[in-house]
Amino acid sequence: MIVLWGSNARETHPIFFHHVLTALRRGAKLFVVDPRRTASARWADGHLPLRVGTDITLANAVGRVIVEEGLVNQTFVRRATTGFDALAAHLSTFTLERAECETGVPARLIVELARDYARADRAQLCWTLGITEHHNAVDNVFALINLALLTGHVGRPGSGLNPLRGQNNVQGGGDMGALPHKLAGFQDVEDDAVRGKFERAWGCGIPPKKGWHLTEMFEAMERKALRSLYVLGENPAQSEADSQRATRLLSDLEFVVAQDIFLTKTAQLADVVLPATAAWCESEGTVTSSERRVQRVRRAVAPPPGARDDIEIICELARRLGRDLGSPTAEQIWDEVRALSPMHAGMSYRRLEERGGIQWPCPDETHPGESFLHGRLWEEPVRGPRAPFSVVEPAPPVDVLDDEFPLRLTTGRRLDSYNTGVQSGAMASPRRAGETVDLHPDDARRLGVAAGESVRVRSRRGSVVAPVRIDGDLQPGLVFMTFHFPDQVDTNVLTIDATDPKSGTAEFKAAAVCIERV
Repeated sequence: MIVLWGSNARETHPIFFHHVLTALRRGAKLFVVDPRRTASARWADGHLPLRVGTDITLANAVGRVIVEEGLVNQTFVRRATTGFDALAAHLSTFTLERAECETGVPARLIVELARDYARADRAQLCWTLGITEHHNAVDNVFALINLALLTGHVGRPGSGLNPLRGQNNVQGGGDMGALPHKLAGFQDVEDDAVRGKFERAWGCGIPPKKGWHLTEMFEAMERKALRSLYVLGENPAQSEADSQRATRLLSDLEFVVAQDIFLTKTAQLADVVLPATAAWCESEGTVTSSERRVQRVRRAVAPPPGARDDIEIICELARRLGRDLGSPTAEQIWDEVRALSPMHAGMSYRRLEERGGIQWPCPDETHPGESFLHGRLWEEPVRGPRAPFSVVEPAPPVDVLDDEFPLRLTTGRRLDSYNTGVQSGAMASPRRAGETVDLHPDDARRLGVAAGESVRVRSRRGSVVAPVRIDGDLQPGLVFMTFHFPDQVDTNVLTIDATDPKSGTAEFKAAAVCIERV
């Protein structure tokens, strides 16, 4: 069984979805939890069309059915988890009647999902930005983790929790320490022993406290605590929620450097632009997929004149700042990673070449790499800490609906385009129709607007003009837009920058808007 929760993988992860289709042809069942009847939902055995922002209520109701009907994997729960009694008591209040009222999902579908998920021999619970781009993103994920722990669908082949990554090599970025609280290999920067190991290897001190994540960086810009910025391969001027605020704060900085392969809106605001090579075809190195598989990337073509490899740029900057890092190759840097990150230690370039990639953790050169995580939870006794259940309460979207802003805007992607359109916008696609504001037929009739007619979409932060597209797969009261064409329709002007305090993720999926005729 496969559950896609807050994921339209058919359009946003099409290669992954080919594997889903293979499983369906072999007899697997698919459930999709999504406010829209997406391209993915059309393949599903069950589609649960919940209201935006009610994921925790729905997950808790599914958990209650599992507990009440005796479908809990008691052996696994007793041996490998903590906090079950507190969770069970909490779930008891999430009755089917309450869940149906709050989420809009029929009770029979909640029961069907709970029973099929709990009884499945193997089950994957997959999610993506539909779960995480909320002000309570981490609690949303905890609610899903609870379901996997209740049923024992974790730590076994074919069963697990699968956060589908939003961008190429985002997994590799995290692995390498592109996080404010971690060093390479997800090692805690505030751990004295870990930090000491890196300090000895690098011959310098490392700040003993974690840094700012992106949301905290923008907050620091607001209070003038952050005055300059070095941006590598990112376009925050158009990808951040409340993009007018983001652009204003970036413009007010004293000094900005942008390192990129395109002259993005962020690069246009920069004082210095450093043209970089395209990592997928003009550079050497590694990439890590969503399944933790580290693979080699090889230079296929020479970069255009004036563009330099990221490694070369960074080393040259270091040299001019007074620290000579030499001229290391990608392989030499990777060998340093292996020496400092235990989970990468066994992944030499030679082994990566021979095996076509290896999944971490791979502690030594005799290890094949782990094909799935958390198998230790099935050991007797359990090795390491047991997995905790989390008691989480639902919380409605921050941007409330009212008479002035009665419609719920949720944003996402389409198959033919990518993020802010920097990489995909310059290439023609027979599927691309440009930005639209998608409305349910009932809403279009009530507003007196027709397909193709330009309307103004207004939120508490700003407004944009876009043509109407009628979509019967939406719920009445729900509006859908993408952020692929910000130069024509800057959708992120509308979105709210309310953020999750634990992850810093903004609530892109739940803005309150109104539609006005132009």
